[in-house]
Amino acid sequence: MLDIRFITDRPDAVIQALKNRNSDISVEGIAALALQQRQVQQELDGLRNRRNVVSQDIGRLKKQKTNTSAMEEAMKQVSDDIRRLEESLRATEEKVMAALLLVPNIPHESVPIGADETANVEVLTWGQPGAFDFEPLNHWDIAKTLNIIDFERATKIAGARFSIMRGAGAALERALMNFMLEHNVRRGYTEVFPPILINRASMIGTGQLPKFEEELFRVVDPEFYLAPTAEVPVTNMHRDEILADEDLPLRYTAYTPCFRREAGSYGKDTRGLIRQHQFNKVELVKFVRPEDSYQELEGLTDDARDILVQLALPHRVIVLSTGDMGFSASKTYDIEVWLPGQNRYREISSCSNFEDFQARRANIRFKKADKKGTQFVHTLNGSALAIGRTVAAILENYQQKDGSVVVPEVLRPYMGAECIYDHRVYNKE
Repeated sequence: MLDIRFITDRPDAVIQALKNRNSDISVEGIAALALQQRQVQQELDGLRNRRNVVSQDIGRLKKQKTNTSAMEEAMKQVSDDIRRLEESLRATEEKVMAALLLVPNIPHESVPIGADETANVEVLTWGQPGAFDFEPLNHWDIAKTLNIIDFERATKIAGARFSIMRGAGAALERALMNFMLEHNVRRGYTEVFPPILINRASMIGTGQLPKFEEELFRVVDPEFYLAPTAEVPVTNMHRDEILADEDLPLRYTAYTPCFRREAGSYGKDTRGLIRQHQFNKVELVKFVRPEDSYQELEGLTDDARDILVQLALPHRVIVLSTGDMGFSASKTYDIEVWLPGQNRYREISSCSNFEDFQARRANIRFKKADKKGTQFVHTLNGSALAIGRTVAAILENYQQKDGSVVVPEVLRPYMGAECIYDHRVYNKE
């Protein structure tokens, strides 16, 4: 959430930033509400001060045996006016907050300006896509041949965009989960295992609500939301807290199953593991000092990308343009892995700096010992990594002409196998 004073003090800058983000939010409307709030507050403060002064006068005059009935009657009207203004202030504050919750973050000055993904900028590539002496298959055909992912039975159980990992497929999913978590812990992150049922306040805190409610799976009674990403519960671990300066930065990693309705994506990626309603993911979350946040973003992106390096999977990093960034982000790097069966790069991680946007919504602050008051922390997060998409990348990049799939070397201790020939897991003779 943006600071209302930032919006009212720099309306032209905010209007241009929102225009760059393809947002049609009315800055003028928010400024008008903020002005109304200030005017009501000033009138209310004036009446409260008048009541306090007159109340003191009434008390003094009563001690002098002076008749104060007229003054007391006038104060009844003042008290009624105060109650009326308090109700008006609450209603105006709610309108201001509702408007602010729909305003996206301001892009960092280093973010390329553009309307959509065509303005994204590639900043790094790693590895060369492998050369095959046969036509490489996509991962869902490989999975069907090896009998390691069952999409048909998952559809029978739950519907489209679900999968059952089977045998070596389940083992590969589990191996990646453990490998990613252990890798992240070695890189300095503390592992946590948070709830996946999440309350409304937490969803508001990280920016999923109110704007993206149609993307979420909701439990009605009692009200909860299923985690769309571990970013939500992990960031909200420190909601309404004041952190100590000496404890920063805080770095967490977490595995959760994730649930997304994928509203608006019907007809896209209907096959395979790329766009599922339920999927597994390992996340990185940071709480940092404002002056350190962009350096920490570079480090977080490197931490996520190193998993692909360890797996020897070709990939690239792009910085998203203003028109392609997520709602809460100030700057985002997407890491895209090469999928030879689809002859294209596909996103496997988004690493973002939110500056104080989430911290302001979730009221996460820190205090420096040598300074008065508190500041909002900066929050960052990124996938390290989306497990299903990593499975897809391994199947497509490590497929062999005989239909088998070689297990990446770093995963062999977790898999107990060098190669996948079918749903069973065993070493090559």
